[in-house]
Amino acid sequence: MRNLGRSFTFLWSSTALSSLADGMLKVGAPLLAVTLTRSPTEVSLVGAAATLPWLLLALPAGAIADRADRRRIIVLANTARAGLLAGAAALAALGLLNLWLMLVALLLACVAEVFADTSAQSVLPMTVSPDHLTTANGRVVGAQTIGNEFAGAPLAGLLVMLLPAAVFGGPALLYGAAGLLLLGMRGRFRPVPATARGSMGADIAESLRYLWSHRFLRTLAFTAGTLNLASAAYFAVFVLWVVGDGSRMGLEPSGYGLMMTAMAAGAVAGSLVSERVTRLAGEGRTLIGMWLTNSLLYLVPVLLPTGWLLFPTAVLWGATSALSNVLVISTRQRLIPPELLGRVNSAYRLIGMGGMPVGAALGGVVGESAGLPAVFLGAMGLCLISIAFLWRVVRHQISVPLTSDPLVPGTSRSR
Repeated sequence: MRNLGRSFTFLWSSTALSSLADGMLKVGAPLLAVTLTRSPTEVSLVGAAATLPWLLLALPAGAIADRADRRRIIVLANTARAGLLAGAAALAALGLLNLWLMLVALLLACVAEVFADTSAQSVLPMTVSPDHLTTANGRVVGAQTIGNEFAGAPLAGLLVMLLPAAVFGGPALLYGAAGLLLLGMRGRFRPVPATARGSMGADIAESLRYLWSHRFLRTLAFTAGTLNLASAAYFAVFVLWVVGDGSRMGLEPSGYGLMMTAMAAGAVAGSLVSERVTRLAGEGRTLIGMWLTNSLLYLVPVLLPTGWLLFPTAVLWGATSALSNVLVISTRQRLIPPELLGRVNSAYRLIGMGGMPVGAALGGVVGESAGLPAVFLGAMGLCLISIAFLWRVVRHQISVPLTSDPLVPGTSRSR
């Protein structure tokens, strides 16, 4: 990483540690919930608690990221997460942690996550040159994937059976270390010009106007939002399909963790080849192809609920997700002006991720009333409809690199 600079190395290292903590929580929290209840509605509340802060706080987090030192925001957010989860670990060790206390701890930790992740995406372009954004984002996505699934997922699966308190205690230590690493970054990480001259409401309104007037980014945001809503519904109850004696696959918690590891293997591969694939196929065609493949794979565990097929499916889920994530993040960072990056990123992610708690809750309700296959098939259908909409809107530009056609008002291609 020498060619990307010292500051990026510290940012990447911090991201790797916080991603490992994310992975432990991502897998450990639903597995703990399954030990407390088999109700699809109650289990789905874990996914809702993890994503609800994005719906409520994405816009304020973006406005703050464009006013304050972005590195400092990440440090404070990681410190807050460390303290909250240390408290949850203490309750678990004392045998006082129930489902509802766990949900509160997870919700508050994910409030801090909104501020940390928003500032992290906005600070990265301040550490590398525009020519290196795709490479840097590929490495960041790779680190996130390794932490989230490769290491965090199987570790969480083991800890749930051996030492449940460590599902929260381990992430608490990792978030604290991730915050300390950022102190090694050198440079200025406050946006220039800073936007503190106006009110926060005016800053947020400006970001919404910019996103709404940018035809491509607006369309991409709504498509991503629909895909994430469907994905949240699918995976909020997927653990019930896979884990336990009453499930269709009957895997142990450790098997679920290994499935996430398989997903990570695919994601790492996808992030490493993202630049090469997009050069060959074009960013537009690659994005549509990855989203379409990812959505069609939702059907596999429903029609063929066998463990041996679940793992290669997870590999493909990971590869297609990572490739599309690298493309979308790099495109936003190139198209959005630096002084607006935090706010417009947050406006985009409000649309892109704000529906996830709704999707998670909807998955629980539908699963309770109509059965889990109805959730899975409905999620796939919704994804296919949204991808078809994106293709219809941008099909004339989809054969060229997304970043070569800003599609801003006043240009010849803006329609």
